[in-house]
Amino acid sequence: MLTVINGADPDFERHLARLLERGGREQERAVNAAVADIIAAVRERGDAALLELTARFDQRDITDPAQLQVPRGAVDAAVDSLDAEVADALRAAAGRITRYHEREARQSAASWQFEEADGTRLGQHITALERVGVYVPGGQAAYPSSVLMTVIPAKVAGVFEVIMTVPAPRGEVGGAVLAAAALAGVDRVFTIGGAQAIAALAYSTETVPAVDKIVGPGNRYVAEAKRQVFGQVGIDMLAGPSEVVVICDRHADSDWVAMDLFAQAEHDQHAQSIAITDSEAMVARIGRSVSKLLPQMARRDIIERALADHGAIIKVADLRTAVALANRIAPEHLELMVAQPQRLVGEVRHAGAVFAGAHSAEALGDYCAGPNHVLPTAGAARFSSPLGVCDFQKRSSVIQASRQGAAEMARIASVLARCEGLDAHARAAEYRLPGQPGSK
Repeated sequence: MLTVINGADPDFERHLARLLERGGREQERAVNAAVADIIAAVRERGDAALLELTARFDQRDITDPAQLQVPRGAVDAAVDSLDAEVADALRAAAGRITRYHEREARQSAASWQFEEADGTRLGQHITALERVGVYVPGGQAAYPSSVLMTVIPAKVAGVFEVIMTVPAPRGEVGGAVLAAAALAGVDRVFTIGGAQAIAALAYSTETVPAVDKIVGPGNRYVAEAKRQVFGQVGIDMLAGPSEVVVICDRHADSDWVAMDLFAQAEHDQHAQSIAITDSEAMVARIGRSVSKLLPQMARRDIIERALADHGAIIKVADLRTAVALANRIAPEHLELMVAQPQRLVGEVRHAGAVFAGAHSAEALGDYCAGPNHVLPTAGAARFSSPLGVCDFQKRSSVIQASRQGAAEMARIASVLARCEGLDAHARAAEYRLPGQPGSK
């Protein structure tokens, strides 16, 4: 079921490389080509292409593009139509996520300026994006949590308009997804999925407006579409299959470890679940827990395939080696299911989110802990961060040169411009020197 890899094995590096290998080139080329065709169709034919692609992929036979947008009344009414327990849970999660991102905004998202001795003022002006597109997965399952996680930080940042797209196979959208959209403050909802939704948000159609940035997870076609439209619009990240690394010592409950591995594996057959331990006994205990608990899982087939193809238990010499290995993997989620997790937190350099201690189940972060669950995958945690308020804002530099400051900087700029062979740059700077033609 779960491959066991020993860090002391002479072939360890080869086993690790195989474990972390993703996809095949032929499959990638096929996806790239299919997505390029879809984007071209939407750019060239707008709504007509959207209707054809929606009929093809979502089995919806509609003739009026207006039917792609969910009426505002239906979105607003969705909360009241939910089971009360689900509605209360969504409200509680939305509250926690909002409080977290509001604190984030106060900490790091303010404009600033300072004045130099010569009177020159320099700074940064922070402004919110005008319109953002949020893609919400909906082909195989409904994800209201993704609505909350992508829309709330955008609204906290001050984005003027949030457009949401969600697949609606056979015309059906989960009530919880619409309820989450209402609670989070989505402005408009369109029932479009796949690469065609990304193309519409990037280039616009007669019905769907173009946005400034597209965020949200999706399948490989959605990820590839985001890659292809980047530059026309901004994107948050290129998300791959979900992944977790659980570092556990001999004190960990192996049933808890197994269930947390299952929680990632049940996303889809490409998800990756890895346990790293310094205890030989824990290797065996995790294996027994997996065998015991797997038959109880509703998504057993998916979990079993994901664990067999992409899962592993890795035995290492000690916990510091475990953290060093986790840093090499740079996982989306990193759990520290050890007796003294805070001793290891400071050694973590590369992880999308760190869950410290046995009670900090990754599933809590998926839904309601507060920090965002849109995280870098496939090693991107080496250079990327969780989705947050700053992703929905941009910085403009502010330069207000004083007469004295301009004179000093002009001399420097003139020298450097002539070094680069840019005569007009040099002369534009020199105009600001006292006594030069045109100087004031």
